[in-house]
Amino acid sequence: MRLLIAENGHALYAERIRSACPELQLVASTQPEQLRTLAGECELWLGQPDLLAPLLREGLRPQWLQSTWAGITPLLTAGLPRDYRLSRAVGIFGQVMAEYVLGHLLAHERRLFARLAAQVEQRWDHRLPCSLRGRRVLVVGCGDIGQAVANFLQPFGVELRGVASQTREQAPFVEVADLVDLPRLIAWADYVINLLPDTPATRDLYDARLLAYFRADAVLINAGRGVAVVDADLVAALEQNKLAAAVIDVCREEPLPPGHAFWTAPRLLLTGHSSAPTDPLLMSELFIDNLRRWQAGEALRGEVDFARGY
Repeated sequence: MRLLIAENGHALYAERIRSACPELQLVASTQPEQLRTLAGECELWLGQPDLLAPLLREGLRPQWLQSTWAGITPLLTAGLPRDYRLSRAVGIFGQVMAEYVLGHLLAHERRLFARLAAQVEQRWDHRLPCSLRGRRVLVVGCGDIGQAVANFLQPFGVELRGVASQTREQAPFVEVADLVDLPRLIAWADYVINLLPDTPATRDLYDARLLAYFRADAVLINAGRGVAVVDADLVAALEQNKLAAAVIDVCREEPLPPGHAFWTAPRLLLTGHSSAPTDPLLMSELFIDNLRRWQAGEALRGEVDFARGY
């Protein structure tokens, strides 16, 4: 059995997987020509969707592909084959994403960026900070990452509500509603944390109509998918003071091109798609676990339903 590893850190993956699965023959590359040559001889693929999607486009396919990203949008492009098993990275991003969210919530409450600006201007800023206790946090996307974010925030005394594909009970959320209730919950929230995947139902979700429901002192954090936000509408909402701030980790076009309005929008912080990097050790452990499941003919962790898109 041969495994193709198409990942920038492939040496780290190969070392861990080789020690746990000596029966696998491992080949690795990030170069398109080499990947094209190797892929046809490998039943299993592990790696980045942006490197593997071109191979699928050329008619190559594995028996099973394990993505090293939580998002698998490049692999779902129209016209690509779907007659193979696909799993996305799950269960490995929870803590690092929660740390990202908590960091920005604390930075906002403690006014860190305002104080830095005041220091640069040599202006004494003695305005008092606030606490997270009692803040109303809406997590939009309550899968394994959203669950981890909620668990991480709960000890800080925030009130947690969520939005998912359907209404359900899910601790520690006081309420988990479906997408139709998003306007009501946005009007309630101090912080809106978008963690939704890219699906037809989530594209262009945060448009002018939805942004109008935000409280003037609320903050939007988008660490889900860039296509969820209508860029021009968010910039207009910030310019018109319809929300206090936005933290944008993911954009429609990456890298963000020069001249894009996000670069100069008021109170908008760009974090360069850095919120939850893949840990090669954790990702290798997930692959090894899923390999055992695949060999046993069992359901895979993070197995993708092509019809749903996640």
